Amino acid sequence: MVDAARDGWMAPFALVFLALGMGLFWGAALAATRVAGGGAGAFIAAFVLTEALRTYALTGFPWAQVGHALIDTPLLYWASWAGSLGLTALIAMAATGLWQLLSRRSGRGLALLALPAGLYAAAGALTPEAVAPGDAPVIRLVQPNAPQHEKWDPARVRVFFERQIAFTAAPPEGPAPALIVWPETAIPWPLDDAQPAFDAIARAAGGIPVVLGLQRREGVRYYNSLIRLDAGGAVTAVYDKHHLVPFGEYVPFGDYLERFGIQGLAANDGHGYSAGPGPRVIGLGALGRALPLICYEGVFPRDVGAYEERPDLLLLITNDAWFGQVAGPYQHLAQARLRSAEQGLPMIRVANTGVSAMIDARGRVRAHLPLGGTGWIDTPLPPALPATPYARTGDAPIVAIALILLALSWLDHSRRTGRSRRI
Repeated sequence: MVDAARDGWMAPFALVFLALGMGLFWGAALAATRVAGGGAGAFIAAFVLTEALRTYALTGFPWAQVGHALIDTPLLYWASWAGSLGLTALIAMAATGLWQLLSRRSGRGLALLALPAGLYAAAGALTPEAVAPGDAPVIRLVQPNAPQHEKWDPARVRVFFERQIAFTAAPPEGPAPALIVWPETAIPWPLDDAQPAFDAIARAAGGIPVVLGLQRREGVRYYNSLIRLDAGGAVTAVYDKHHLVPFGEYVPFGDYLERFGIQGLAANDGHGYSAGPGPRVIGLGALGRALPLICYEGVFPRDVGAYEERPDLLLLITNDAWFGQVAGPYQHLAQARLRSAEQGLPMIRVANTGVSAMIDARGRVRAHLPLGGTGWIDTPLPPALPATPYARTGDAPIVAIALILLALSWLDHSRRTGRSRRI
């Protein structure tokens, strides 16, 4: 609805078909539960497996998973062991236990509630601290707060650029920042035309490296990119977003659909963005190695865990102005917190219009700029924790356990059904 005259016709279709599509996954979970006998184990396993399928199938869309309800609870700690699918299993287990209690099967219900309750009690004692030491490097988060309908307006782009320049040049209230971070597509000029902007940024930064988002062009192809500028304004690292938003940044089968005038919302000469080659770690000097993520990529545990050499931090830039001033930006922030907790890594998260935040390796927000706020904040970088069990294994163990549990439930149901038929 940012450009309702052009794109508003798609809103009803998007709402209806997305809801139907997501509903099919939960329908499949309930169908699998019934086929496997309708027991508690089948129900828990089926929901874990369908949420896993939703995470990976057709590029994946793991937004608002069942387990995300636990992000703001001490149970977030257990994501470091089993990820968001493990949290989904705990929710399904607790829900089944409550249903058993309400169905007057108190023994089974209490047994099913015992594990989530015990893990909740243990989480507080087990959760490691991730407080930044007194000499921790300071990061400056810059939030220009550009409304989406003004972000690319030629009459306004200079205003937002100068706003970020002023925030970058502002004197620190404490130790000087070791790094300054601007959000996704922070400047309107593509990489090969942006050197004058880079020179202005370097002057404002006064010798401090700057990370920012912009577009990169190769012929007619465009990439949604992140770059690092050194003290002199030279580009020392480039990362191209590889997990693009379907229909937002590109259209599947776009070469065919373009004949009918159907293009991505980020349409340009290449009719949308092209995908980069994949995840890569970039160097940030004394800060160590960072895994860059752009917007939507922070939703996917497989993207955040896709590294050969473990980074020292996660670095996410985003433009959440698309969501407006409602729940979307907060949901996006919550998923970023989950990714940090899963990996045991701090995250620098900078958004165009909020919520920009420093997230520690436990998934806690240590400092932030609010949604719709304009400004900057200097905040210390929390330390990384040792690699978590989930960082080593990903979703494979919890998916394997769920598959075994569903298979055992089905076999038991088949035996009981067969026995009753013989009788």
